[in-house]
Amino acid sequence: MITKSEIKLITGLQQKKYRDKYGLFVAEGPKVISELILSGMIPEMFFASEALSIDGTSAVLISPRELQKISMLKTANNSLAVFKIPKTLPIQTRGLIVALDAIRDPGNLGTIIRLCDWFGVSQLVCSQDTVDRYNPKVVQASMGSIARVQLNYTNLNEFIQQSELDVFGADMKGETVYECELPSEGILIMGNEANGISSTLEQLLDHRITIPRFGDLQATESLNVATATGILLSEFRRSTEK
Repeated sequence: MITKSEIKLITGLQQKKYRDKYGLFVAEGPKVISELILSGMIPEMFFASEALSIDGTSAVLISPRELQKISMLKTANNSLAVFKIPKTLPIQTRGLIVALDAIRDPGNLGTIIRLCDWFGVSQLVCSQDTVDRYNPKVVQASMGSIARVQLNYTNLNEFIQQSELDVFGADMKGETVYECELPSEGILIMGNEANGISSTLEQLLDHRITIPRFGDLQATESLNVATATGILLSEFRRSTEK
């Protein structure tokens, strides 16, 4: 059974101001919920439209109609859980770091979080105008990787200026990534979907790298930012894992 007050609270979490107010976020579907629970996160609420238990945590059974009421999806999955937002840890300026400059699409951010998890990048540093990490669409696209990748929101210009790591920027006019010597440590900046890296951050780059086009027509204007992030991270890891 789910109460009216619980329904009101959960539906409110679709908005950032209520996520910030209550320190809670929503995850949907057994895959995402399972990844979060197995990463050590304990759900504050856990509902399902069928009998479901994950790592000893059982869902409260509710009707499909009630689940649709609280779902952030057009068609609800069979389960939904509410988790506490973890405390933000200090930025660690070591290793390979991905920095995001004004990424606005939740699906892109969620996919980039998943890619960082895959390629062993434990930290994402985001500009303050990047989409909220606990936006429901970000959580879904991350497929649970949000529990294993640290995200910090900060002034990117100040962060880059204070860092001693080499700074790489994805730039259409840069050197092809397949001909670069890439380090095991550094900062990779990925720019806004429409405008790329901001002009102020461009001035702080040590290296500009690009993914070359191979099609005969070469008519494609650019790659999706999440796709480009995956290719570049693969090259960083390939260069250092030889």
